[in-house]
Amino acid sequence: MLKNIDPLLNADLLWVLAAMGHGDDLALVDANHPADTVASHCIIKKPLRVSASSMAEVARAILTVFPIDDFTADPVRRMEVVGDAAAVPAIQREVQAVIDAAQGRALPLVGIERFAFYDAAKKAFAVVQINDARPYGCFLLRKGVIAAAG
Repeated sequence: MLKNIDPLLNADLLWVLAAMGHGDDLALVDANHPADTVASHCIIKKPLRVSASSMAEVARAILTVFPIDDFTADPVRRMEVVGDAAAVPAIQREVQAVIDAAQGRALPLVGIERFAFYDAAKKAFAVVQINDARPYGCFLLRKGVIAAAG
């Protein structure tokens, strides 16, 4: 056990988050996502699985240690609803609220068409799969930097 580390951040997940570099993407996906297939193309070849009741819980935990990239226009992205790209399901609204709270400002999730999302996720550093079975709980988070003091 570690102090001040969210228990959802298991050892494997913490290692991956620390190993990622600036500009690397993390795919955060729901239980329906083909995580094993997609992860086989990533740097980390197997998905990391986190058991939690909601995607927002895991996103909140990750964002306690993970800086979001502020050098790009689309550092946080979401899978669009098939046939209704403007729709924003509850799971996406919940994660949006977590991102905004972590950033201290609005940082809109940019929509990506379903198959384009799969292609982008295959280029991620790692895939983290949560057992939240609600559809369209699929996100890409781009890692930023932590500026050195001084």
